Amino acid sequence: MIVKLPRFGRDARVNTLISCGHFLSHYYSLCLPPLFIAWQHTFGVSFAKLGLAMALMSGTAAIVQAPIGFLVDRYGARRFLVGGTLLMTMSVAAMSLATAFWQIALLAMLSGLGNSVFHPADYAILSGSINRARIGRSFALHTFVGQVGFAIAPPVTAALMLLVGWRGALTLVGLLGIPVVLAILWQSRILLEQKRDARQPAAGLVGDLRGLFSRSILSFFGFFMVSAMAGAGVQSWLITILHRSHGLTVEAASSVLTTYMTGMMVGVLIGGWVAERTDRHLGFVVTMTMIAAAVLLAVGIVAMPQLVTLAVMLVGGVAVGARNTPRDVMVKDAAAPGQIGKVFGFVSAGMMMGSAIMPVPYGMLIDAGHPELVLVAAAGLSVMSLLFAGNARASHRREPIPVAAD
Repeated sequence: MIVKLPRFGRDARVNTLISCGHFLSHYYSLCLPPLFIAWQHTFGVSFAKLGLAMALMSGTAAIVQAPIGFLVDRYGARRFLVGGTLLMTMSVAAMSLATAFWQIALLAMLSGLGNSVFHPADYAILSGSINRARIGRSFALHTFVGQVGFAIAPPVTAALMLLVGWRGALTLVGLLGIPVVLAILWQSRILLEQKRDARQPAAGLVGDLRGLFSRSILSFFGFFMVSAMAGAGVQSWLITILHRSHGLTVEAASSVLTTYMTGMMVGVLIGGWVAERTDRHLGFVVTMTMIAAAVLLAVGIVAMPQLVTLAVMLVGGVAVGARNTPRDVMVKDAAAPGQIGKVFGFVSAGMMMGSAIMPVPYGMLIDAGHPELVLVAAAGLSVMSLLFAGNARASHRREPIPVAAD
């Protein structure tokens, strides 16, 4: 008897290709900090200038992400996905040849430009390629693999630097993207573009902008931005807060942050499962956000033993991660047919903006001797973000959105 092995289905191949690119996008975003000490010795620059490399990379991506979304919707996502991945990976690899820091800064901008394609192109391709019944788990996998890239980038890059030096590490890390580009090209026929309504004429730039600046999409922009403002308080300052306010050692506080981030990754998978089994996405997002806010408030104002803090922050991380996929599905449903690239590019720019706004004000609270107020403020911002989420859903229901043609 011949046993047939199960085929690796089209949806699974699409998810693998898109998720691999998203992994690289997140990995490259955090692969530079482990090299800072070596760069300071090599180039003789200050830490402020070293931080400029990160600012240029993320800032470039934030600025051009929405315009890239317009191009993705107009000309198709695949060509931008291939071009962006190749530009990003070659820019990182080229840093290994730098002889002056200005070259690092320039290549960081180019890498950020390449990185800007992923949210617009990925969500457009997933929406056009994946069976609607499985879109929740697809979005969840996409987010989960990106979070894995964030998690492993610093330790893996640091380990490679110890083995082959910083130039060798950048060469190896950069060239990781070449097989991904080749795989996307090889399997490009299964990466379908988002569906468009053939009955609707092209709106033109003015019409596209009118749709992008509709009340529902602007509200989603606000939701992403304010949520990121809250998240910045945890990711940037949790270790300092727990050390200075509650007396945890730096090592113990670091383990709490790691536990929180691990909870987020687990939560993303839970959210994908929930998103496919209910249409009550807003109610789930509200519930998870309120749980996360309660956790931040409790940890901010109550000194807890380390194990209790770990457990509570694990719950908070799961809640934050779980809301992400239902939130993304809400955005997809609010986008008109053929407009997914620009919509996700626009709201994701709001997320980057929110992450950039709050670290300094939070730092001022800590400098003023009130580190505990950072988590209190983050909890308040989390609750405030729900006003935007509710307005986005209510506005979407009032706006006439055409149905995509089959």
